[in-house]
Amino acid sequence: MGPMENFNEFSTQSLESLLLFLPRLAGACLILLGAFYLGRMLARAIGLILSKMSGLQIHDTFFRSLIRLIVFYFGIVLALNIVGLETLALSILAGGGVTAIVLGFAFREIGENFLAGIFLAFSRPFNVGDLINSEGLEGRVKSISLRFTHLRAVDGRDIYVPSSQLFSKPVINYTRDGLRRFTFNVGIDYANDAKAACYLLEDAVGKIAGVLEEPSCAATINALEPGYVELSVSYWQNVFDEAVDGKQLRINVIDSCRKALLENNFTVSADTTSNVAVSGKIENY
Repeated sequence: MGPMENFNEFSTQSLESLLLFLPRLAGACLILLGAFYLGRMLARAIGLILSKMSGLQIHDTFFRSLIRLIVFYFGIVLALNIVGLETLALSILAGGGVTAIVLGFAFREIGENFLAGIFLAFSRPFNVGDLINSEGLEGRVKSISLRFTHLRAVDGRDIYVPSSQLFSKPVINYTRDGLRRFTFNVGIDYANDAKAACYLLEDAVGKIAGVLEEPSCAATINALEPGYVELSVSYWQNVFDEAVDGKQLRINVIDSCRKALLENNFTVSADTTSNVAVSGKIENY
């Protein structure tokens, strides 16, 4: 058999192999194309479901990308099996598993934050705009991501709290339902009628616009200090009501109490030890 005949036989065998391979190659391409569009459809559908369940669209981009990547990854493995590259497909699966384990150990804290962020996406104890406190870190929520939550503190500091902390540690949400109670203390003379002063203060606070009727305001005798009787006054505000300026409301409430005490001859002058201490925070960001 001459060289030409060998070449013709080789060409014929190669052509036959190519013709046999082409359907499998076309099938693999269709699998990849189907995986691409299937990933997009699943990502869109699951993204809509998650946004309706959690009421948030903050993690929508992440979940869509993750789902598309997973579907396309398995599409590649299936396509390799169709074209006869089973060994390569198995190595990709095994390599992916080993890589995931190695990366899991190397970036354990990052992984914890991502997982915590995913769990928080389903049962979020706070939303953007809420005032929260976690382990002494307090501020208004400016943005939420899977790895961390961005807080703006009252003094202007930007605090980035890891999701793992927000998931595993207690979180105080001051604005979950919009109701906030604020308290301040005032001192009067021992010779004054403390009980009458409490009724007077309750009446004065209840007349201030912006103070909620329910829950109602209250005034009580808080302590007997060495130089004065300490009264504690509390009132409630709806911080979701944009028509009410919290700082101005505090000024109005305290000043109204001061005037009521003076106009009814309670002694809060410099002749006795008097005290005004304000607690409860109202921040406008």
